[in-house]
Amino acid sequence: MHWPFPHLSDQVSLPLPQLRLGKLDKPDRTCKPAALKTFGSTLTRAFSGTLVTVLALGALAGCSSSDETPSSITVYSGRSEELIGPLLEKFTEETGIEVEVRYADSPDLALLLNEEGDKTPADVFISASPGAMGYLDGNKLLKELPESILDQVPARFSAPDGTWVGISGRIRTLVYNKNEVKTGELPQSVFDLTDAKYKGKVGIAPTNSSFVDFVTAMREIEGDARTQKWLDGMKANGVKTYADNTSIVQAINRGEVTFGLVNHYYNEIAKAADPNVVSENFIFPNRDVGALILVTAAAVMSASDEVDPSEQLIDFLLTKESQTFLADDEFEYPLAAGVKPPLNLTPLDEIEAPTAKLSSLGDELADTKLMIQKSGLEG
Repeated sequence: MHWPFPHLSDQVSLPLPQLRLGKLDKPDRTCKPAALKTFGSTLTRAFSGTLVTVLALGALAGCSSSDETPSSITVYSGRSEELIGPLLEKFTEETGIEVEVRYADSPDLALLLNEEGDKTPADVFISASPGAMGYLDGNKLLKELPESILDQVPARFSAPDGTWVGISGRIRTLVYNKNEVKTGELPQSVFDLTDAKYKGKVGIAPTNSSFVDFVTAMREIEGDARTQKWLDGMKANGVKTYADNTSIVQAINRGEVTFGLVNHYYNEIAKAADPNVVSENFIFPNRDVGALILVTAAAVMSASDEVDPSEQLIDFLLTKESQTFLADDEFEYPLAAGVKPPLNLTPLDEIEAPTAKLSSLGDELADTKLMIQKSGLEG
């Protein structure tokens, strides 16, 4: 059996990795699970002939099994364990429903879920990328959520067909070294970064799901020709590439680069940990595509046979307790009604964000990745 990626590489075909992530024996609902379950697994894929291995490791904990009531669900999470793990653990503590988790990048998990189809062990997909979620929605792999969940979030942050719901929001920003650049000297558009004066001074994370969504939005708003020109221009201008947003913020504070394209909260977390960091966020004005609003989203897989506990988890992620955690501890924008963002963040309705349909970002996931690869930004 093979796992082809016809849109992502020229005739790349690898043996489908032998991944073990099945349901454990269902524990008794009256038993209090000791901890969140995380499975050790290796996810292997290829893009343009490059082999990538994603490793997720963790410990197992639980209690005795019972056949009475199912109380275990499997989650594929594109959000890191550091960011979403505490909420999943809290959900288990409060409900007795154990959660088995596989962590990897959102686009990778979306491709895997599409390959697994109705045989996937996943009940819930939590994506850091609306594009990855839209990709699965377009392939009819998501179950429609009940109105009781959808009504908690503004309609623009959920799928039009009700198959996924936004959990938290983030803004694409330019993070910069405030000791090297005055605010009046900052670029006013993401397209300015291909100018020679920024040569070798900008950092990006080209494989990051948020960057992929940002490029897809650029294609939607500006067209493929201008988008490819920008990608090629960034490569020619000596842009430095990093594994993730955190690495970009760290590189700025080391003096390695002066600017970076990241989600806003990574620098807010860095500032909370060390008020003396030199990095600062700047939101591009005038509805520039560089100021795109993205969401973390959650959905129930259509193949799931644990719909009720899966919906319970998504509903839990929208509670005031969970939304407050995302705002106060992770500096993200809460999306459920009644929870305010951190005081230091500009309210979402005051940001001059570009008009992009979050639900459509997944339609071009494969082609966007191909364009990024064509530019040479992935290595």
